[in-house]
Amino acid sequence: MLLPAVRLVRLGRVPYSEFLALQERWLQRLQAEPGAEDPSPRTEAGALLLCEPAGPVYTAGLRGGLTPEEAARLRALGAEVHSTGRGGLATFHGPGQLLCHPLLDLRRLRLRLRAHVAALEACAVRLCGLQGLRGACARPPPYTGVWLGERKICAIGVRCGRHITSHGLALNCCTDLTWFEHIVPCGLVGTSVTSLSKELQRHLTVDEVIPPFLEAFKETYKCTLISEDSSD
Repeated sequence: MLLPAVRLVRLGRVPYSEFLALQERWLQRLQAEPGAEDPSPRTEAGALLLCEPAGPVYTAGLRGGLTPEEAARLRALGAEVHSTGRGGLATFHGPGQLLCHPLLDLRRLRLRLRAHVAALEACAVRLCGLQGLRGACARPPPYTGVWLGERKICAIGVRCGRHITSHGLALNCCTDLTWFEHIVPCGLVGTSVTSLSKELQRHLTVDEVIPPFLEAFKETYKCTLISEDSSD
């Protein structure tokens, strides 16, 4: 059986706004393609965009999470603030964090949206396990993402329109966690955030994490990855 192919686009460390702009171009490209009902043989299921944010950024989701006053306060700290179309509330993105945005036609993968979210969680859990963190797991609602006890190591927020997904996960590798102290991450009071480096007690970069993450992605989504020029 021929596995569906996903285009892999690695941007390295780039401004968050540049990453969003690339996501929008890919979305337009994918939404213009024939859907799963088209009889012509196609095995490509979309694209996987990866980056490490170049600077501190706070984002709000569809449910909000930041008042205008809070946004102004965060900008005064030197961070960018963006409203996005993903699910969830406010979170932080910055250097030392892996951002993974799968832009996938769920029809070609024969997945429902909830299964896609569960697959993202499974990728992060698998990655943590490969690094020796066996206690990482997803939690039932209202919690999303991947956790080690009460410590969140990976945030997940997605969007789906016309069967095409966007946004995805943010995995803390060697992130400066003090940036999270200025918000209530994902609106969950009484919880904290952590990173791979903090839990493993050794510095682990985004570049080191990407190869095992990609293996976990291929295993979980049962797909192949094809490298793509990041300028597309």
